[in-house]
Amino acid sequence: MNLKVGYQKLIDVAENEIKSISISEAAILIEDKTVVFVDVRDINEVKKHGEIPGSMRAPRGMLEFLIDPESPYHRSFFSEKKTFIFYCTIGWRSVLAAKTVHDMGIEKVANLAGGFSAWKAAGEQCAYVNKPT
Repeated sequence: MNLKVGYQKLIDVAENEIKSISISEAAILIEDKTVVFVDVRDINEVKKHGEIPGSMRAPRGMLEFLIDPESPYHRSFFSEKKTFIFYCTIGWRSVLAAKTVHDMGIEKVANLAGGFSAWKAAGEQCAYVNKPT
């Protein structure tokens, strides 16, 4: 099968359009009440590996429904005038998520460069839904 556009091209386009922030920049913003960290990983990943403390969850597969105020699945925090920093494990899903959100009309979005793996590797604080076994 020959695709018109493969995943890498989609990521490249998104990375050219969406601001990425470093772990050190993100660590400073963690206490900023005008910033919302949004985890697009599925709950099993969150339970196994942890999350950035205080982050909101919006699984990538539900994102468009969670953002749209006309959707029965809408999450009100997406209607707030804040900056949304998206993250996943390594940054691929989150940059695509941030581009989708921006395309839907939310202007202040960014991607966490390197994702949660880079956050954890940098020794930043992690929270756990259930302690890993």
